[in-house]
Amino acid sequence: MSGLKGKVTIPGDKSISHRCVMFGSIANGTTEIHNFLSGADCLATIRCFSTLGIKIETDLSQSKVIVHGKGLHGLNAPSSILDVGNSGTTTRLISGILAGQPFNSELSGDESLNSRPMKRIIEPLTSMGANIASVLQNGCAPLYITPAQLHGIHYDSPVASAQVKSCLLLAGLYADGETSVTEPSLSRNHTELMLREFGADIRSTYEIGSTKATASIRPCTDLYGQKITVPGDISSAAYFIAAGLIVPDSEILIENTGINPTRAGILKVCEDMGGDITLLNERTEGGEKIADILVRTSKLHGTTIEGDIIPTLIDEIPVIAVMAAVAEGTTVIKDAAELKVKETDRIETVTDNLKAMGADVTPTDDGMIIHGGNPLHGTSIHTLLDHRIAMAFSIAALVAEGNTKILDSKCVDVSYPTFYDTFEALL
Repeated sequence: MSGLKGKVTIPGDKSISHRCVMFGSIANGTTEIHNFLSGADCLATIRCFSTLGIKIETDLSQSKVIVHGKGLHGLNAPSSILDVGNSGTTTRLISGILAGQPFNSELSGDESLNSRPMKRIIEPLTSMGANIASVLQNGCAPLYITPAQLHGIHYDSPVASAQVKSCLLLAGLYADGETSVTEPSLSRNHTELMLREFGADIRSTYEIGSTKATASIRPCTDLYGQKITVPGDISSAAYFIAAGLIVPDSEILIENTGINPTRAGILKVCEDMGGDITLLNERTEGGEKIADILVRTSKLHGTTIEGDIIPTLIDEIPVIAVMAAVAEGTTVIKDAAELKVKETDRIETVTDNLKAMGADVTPTDDGMIIHGGNPLHGTSIHTLLDHRIAMAFSIAALVAEGNTKILDSKCVDVSYPTFYDTFEALL
């Protein structure tokens, strides 16, 4: 096919939408959220805080949510298990908040969520004095949390994970002293930026001569409700960026997209691959950098993707792999073992599906090697209910010979319910 042309406005950022509801719930007063992402994961966060006694008004047709916060100590004991659905962000971040509450709570999700690793938050929270346990004693949800006095700690995280960092910083709001988290490289920093806007005593530092980054928070008395317009999600924009680059005779303008440097690694990778991308109308709102992204068809070539850039594009690797498969030369992706513990083992699901389409790709322990240039052909794509896989291979289908069937394609509802409608508008 050829000629994707037009303007796209993508839904609100998933990570930021989660945090707006969470922080608004434990703030004083009203938090008004515009361009909220009404995907299944973010709705799970609303469901959990509603169960904790927070009044949340939703007008999802207008992407508007109003959270009536009750302060740091205003949550109520839940009358039932908190259903986190398929949302790892909900699970890990809310655990930090619940660890400091004076009531018992239990978190559980769907089969996929309940198989994802939670030791990465259980162990540091326990170091803070939290009473948090894996109900099945397998290091996964369901999680059971009971009241405890939390203590401030310094935690050296073995992985750069915004979810781990955010969990501990939120627990730090309820601790008896300063809590800090040092990462081997800087993960997405939406929590630090937004908590500062809400009035938290939080700071970030970088070690001179090192890639390490530390975020620190002190307990505070109050947070204050905010009015927030959520920028477009660059993880969702990534599919249109890829489509604009690899589909012949295309030009796409993706409006109002968040380009936070801790999230925008895909822009650097596209540049390194020879992609024609221009940032327009750059600005900052609520501490977050935003721009319109103009993408034109380009002749891409292979590159190496490794090191500190990986945390800034971890969710985009499936669609980057698709770009690599149609590019000239070899692309090497490494230092990305985190892919194994997403909704699926994304190293396996990406390589299996690319091979099925005729690509030359080899999985490795921490990534993959892709020899680009082989013609792709249509096939049945096994998403294993992973929204990123469904969307990435929908892009591959645009440049493949013959028909491609995306199995269980409705899983895109997790992060982008209108994904296929938006694409049709460009055809």
